Amino acid sequence: MEPRELILGGRAVLGIELGSTRIKAVLADAAGKPLAQGSHEWENQLENGYWTYSLEAVWSGLQGCFADLQRDVQAKYGVAVEKLAAVGVSAMMHGYLAFDAEGRLLAPFRTWRNTNTGPAAAELSALFHFNMPLRWSLSHLYQCILDGEAHVPQVAFFTTLAGYVHWQLTGRKVLGVGDASGMMPVDRRTRDFDARCIERFDRLVAPKGYSWKLRDLLPEVLSAGENAGALTPEGARLLDPSGRLQPGAPFCPPEGDAGTGMVATNAVRPRTGNVSAGTSSFSMIVLERDLREPHEVIDIVTTPDGSPVAMVHCNNCTGELNAWVSLFGECLQLMGAPADRGALYDKLYNHAMGGDPDCGGLVAFNYISGEPVTGFADGRPLLLRSASDRFNLANLIRAQLYASVGVLKIGNDVLFAEEGVEVDRLTGHGGLFKTPGVGQRVLAAALGTPISVMETAGEGGAWGIALLAGYVINNAEHLSLADYLDRKIFAGLPVAEVAPSPEDIAGFNAWLAQYNSCLPVEEAAVRCK
Repeated sequence: MEPRELILGGRAVLGIELGSTRIKAVLADAAGKPLAQGSHEWENQLENGYWTYSLEAVWSGLQGCFADLQRDVQAKYGVAVEKLAAVGVSAMMHGYLAFDAEGRLLAPFRTWRNTNTGPAAAELSALFHFNMPLRWSLSHLYQCILDGEAHVPQVAFFTTLAGYVHWQLTGRKVLGVGDASGMMPVDRRTRDFDARCIERFDRLVAPKGYSWKLRDLLPEVLSAGENAGALTPEGARLLDPSGRLQPGAPFCPPEGDAGTGMVATNAVRPRTGNVSAGTSSFSMIVLERDLREPHEVIDIVTTPDGSPVAMVHCNNCTGELNAWVSLFGECLQLMGAPADRGALYDKLYNHAMGGDPDCGGLVAFNYISGEPVTGFADGRPLLLRSASDRFNLANLIRAQLYASVGVLKIGNDVLFAEEGVEVDRLTGHGGLFKTPGVGQRVLAAALGTPISVMETAGEGGAWGIALLAGYVINNAEHLSLADYLDRKIFAGLPVAEVAPSPEDIAGFNAWLAQYNSCLPVEEAAVRCK
């Protein structure tokens, strides 16, 4: 069926993902082929010491994104989206959105970026004998308890951003198992929140005398392929205030950006993995076996169908790199020679690959916020050089590219060297890989392994959640998620692979040694400003 008729017939699938700096929508057909897209730029705010987004910004952003999608559909096909076959919502994982019994937000949304939860995470990690990261939702709730925050007795429900948006659009308080595994530990056998951990948490907070039990506050957990409700009339108006969008479309379980990244890169089968590199970065390796022991820099989450995954999450990735590119764009504007932003990235990235493999001695820290993998609760972006270093444009941009994956390398060394985890295929996606070959080459040098990128790499998590929405309605054969992706979506899809050169590996390792030796400088910068 031609796209125009497919859209008019309400047979297209919509995926929406709320990322850190952009909300994106992808409209796809039953085979997962993208038909149109829309986006809306937004940014978090640091308010009263917490990184947050207002709920008003969530809904104005979603409406702006959907309106932009409608404009793209109109421009391409001369029609409007009025009915959908299925919908999926994804968002940045973790964080804390707490509501009372009437559905009122009790405290400003605390995103994954907040690192104030150290005492709570440490205590829960010891209690569960499981690494509880700072950004996980239960770490946030327990930190609120430790801090004596007044809203805690009134909490009736808490969830992630994806869970909140899904609730408002469908009326159901549910969460996909992958996103749920970023709230608190999940039992791989039941594919639900770990009952043992829930019991231990309830005993821990019992002296506080709260009227609630933890299970009462948590969303229902669903796996990929399960029906997670339908678009209500109220939800349709929230997404599309024009009133054209009709209710009734079924939803897949809401997922986090880690899960949609796995789906978008066909990395849900054991011994496969992916690296998402944008404002933050994370690697996801689907495990064959449990790790021998908990590691502070390794998070255990799940695929959207419940398989265990080792995750290395870094708070910072391309944010500082983007700031430098914007600076050079501003310079060109000042000189009367403005450049297209995409072309500017391509030129600078490719020029960087002509720099020295060790960046000529330049060291960059991209810590816009704290970086738990290296032990920083707060951060300061830095560029360090000595008078004898080769300070030129290529080395400057190359150092920023290296900084974007440096912490990821440190975390994955624990996974590969200490735990002996093996991976057959590692696929990259996200903004770092938009310029062909460059992000792959840098990441391949960092991890010492070939990196694949699919032609759909730029579609990202919005496309991944669209595929999960399609899995709900297009899986008459009852295939597993891995088989569905292999047979129905990725069969025959071109893949570009870049293997690291010995020179690049040696250069990156030399740069990383300098990076590690300069960590005390970053510590001093945090103390002094």
